[in-house]
Amino acid sequence: MNIFRFEHPDALFLLLLIPVLAFIHLYLAKRRKKALEAFGNTELLTELMPNVSFKRPTVKFYIMLFAFILLIVTIAGPQYGSKLQTVKRKGIELIVALDVSNSMMAQDIEPNRLERAKRAISRLIDKLQNDRVGFIVFAGEAYVQLPITTDYPSAKMFLNSINTDIVGKQGTAIGAAIDKGIKSFTTQEDINRAIIVITDGENHEDDPIAAAGMAAERGIKIYTVGMGLPKGAPIPVTGGRSNDFMKDKDGNVVISKLDENTLQKIAITGNGAYIPANNIRNGINNLVDELGELEKSELEAKVYTDYNDQFQYFAALALLLIFIEFLILERKNRRLKHINIFEVKEEKNK
Repeated sequence: MNIFRFEHPDALFLLLLIPVLAFIHLYLAKRRKKALEAFGNTELLTELMPNVSFKRPTVKFYIMLFAFILLIVTIAGPQYGSKLQTVKRKGIELIVALDVSNSMMAQDIEPNRLERAKRAISRLIDKLQNDRVGFIVFAGEAYVQLPITTDYPSAKMFLNSINTDIVGKQGTAIGAAIDKGIKSFTTQEDINRAIIVITDGENHEDDPIAAAGMAAERGIKIYTVGMGLPKGAPIPVTGGRSNDFMKDKDGNVVISKLDENTLQKIAITGNGAYIPANNIRNGINNLVDELGELEKSELEAKVYTDYNDQFQYFAALALLLIFIEFLILERKNRRLKHINIFEVKEEKNK
């Protein structure tokens, strides 16, 4: 299987100039025709100027326009992939489960828990090498945000799009996130896997300890990252004023607190480790080191290689057209004027 691509696709935007140039040419040709008609009878003027060609300039223009198109394609650097190669890499599979419930907007750590978590995940991705990574977002329910992949730029793009509106049902279903993570790994055997749960730990939906135990039985390690502080903070109302916070049914401001005890139990049950948010930078570094100690398994990825440049064909054709355009004169050749390549004369009625 082969693939065609451009090395510099941005250059193709120059093709937008083509219709503009064609419009300008038609406009000027129309003006010249009107000026000639205003000067006198066109049939009479044609007889008076036998060597003047009214179609050659148009032919020359469109030849140069097509040559210009080919030069733009040449600049874009067309390439043809001639071989599909299977590259074997060694790594692990990693699922990041990120809490996107409203409580993650609390600002006990700046700028808020969710934004700090996304920055930590971004740093984690930067430190990965040849490992597969996927995202799960959860609140009252859990969803796969990014299927497991080795495409780190795409992973960062998906990461930037995560917010608290991405899951409709509110809550904090950590157990559902772990269950979804277990099912999101590939079917490849003999590979080490880990799930990183990033949350404030306020679980209200299910039994995350039991879910962590199921993961451990399958050889999947569970690491937890606690976002927030034990003293807690109020939860800002989305779209509200700066001092507008969520309240309970009695009108009291809701304080969201980090539940370290639950997160520590999840990590212990899952044979992993717990990382507090107040030391998250060093914690992520330690986590990367610990993940690096896991035995790497061979991962297969198919990639296109050996792209062959094709620009020379477009460049050669463009130069040929420029040469042909140069050979075509604006006026008729006196010796060849009886060979009407560009002019089609109507037969005169006898």
